[in-house]
Amino acid sequence: MNSKDNSPYIDHDGPFEARYLAFLETIATLRPSLHRYCARMTGSVMDGEDVVQEALFEAYRKLDQFDESRPMKPWLFRIAHNRCIDFLRRRRVRDEAEVAAAVPEATESAEPALGTGKALEHLVLTLPPKERACFLLKDVFDYSLEEIAELVDSTIGGVKAALKRARTKLAESSPPAKSALSASPELKRIMQLYVDRFNRRDWDGVRELISADARLRVAERFAGKLVDAPYFANYERWPWPWKLAVGEVDGEPVVIILRRGADTWTPHSAIRLDVIGQRIERIVDYIHCPWLLPAAASASLAGPS
Repeated sequence: MNSKDNSPYIDHDGPFEARYLAFLETIATLRPSLHRYCARMTGSVMDGEDVVQEALFEAYRKLDQFDESRPMKPWLFRIAHNRCIDFLRRRRVRDEAEVAAAVPEATESAEPALGTGKALEHLVLTLPPKERACFLLKDVFDYSLEEIAELVDSTIGGVKAALKRARTKLAESSPPAKSALSASPELKRIMQLYVDRFNRRDWDGVRELISADARLRVAERFAGKLVDAPYFANYERWPWPWKLAVGEVDGEPVVIILRRGADTWTPHSAIRLDVIGQRIERIVDYIHCPWLLPAAASASLAGPS
């Protein structure tokens, strides 16, 4: 957030075209798995969602090249995997263990038995990207060794070696302490002002916090300049009661969108704010992605909402 480089993936300005939304509907059953994979690869449910959307845009642009005689799922996963690796390269967290050496099968020792619970999925962040990908694809998504080798551009021997190393490391590891991204007092102040004014529908007051050329991305709906979007008007006529609160998702300071239920407010999704100086330069709104928070390791409100 604050000083991080969360530059938008999507290079399309304006409302997303109807054909793309129709494409999303056709792969709706695959989308949760794609997000789960990308979130575990990138270490963030929000970064994972950004990567998924870039992968889906790429797949949409390449639909005319897709061999309809083959299943779509491996094709989409390969695109998503490559986008994850691109993301990790940009973040400079890919390490020298990306290229795995094949381990002779005759010398392999017994591998530790591991569960595949949510805590273990988050622990894979301690692994280098190739080991992380092979473990997730085999032990979480149940891909065959052949499918994984094709997807990660490796050999069956390389995949076996990566799996062996990953399982051994995970069996010997303890969950790392979650390092929360520090929010400066100024960032906290701006986020709280944003939430307070947004909840009052004080749109002029909200605009005072935002730079004149701020960018907006509403996931799956819009990407472009905030001034070109009916963003505040859409919230005015939203079909269900909502309010915002300052909070954290996986240790990152964010704005939490709450939805009113029968007798309580429930966290629904999140909004990322990029703040430079004393102005909001970029807003990324995930209100159309209710799967985001359930996939997070932690999500909490900063105080009374």
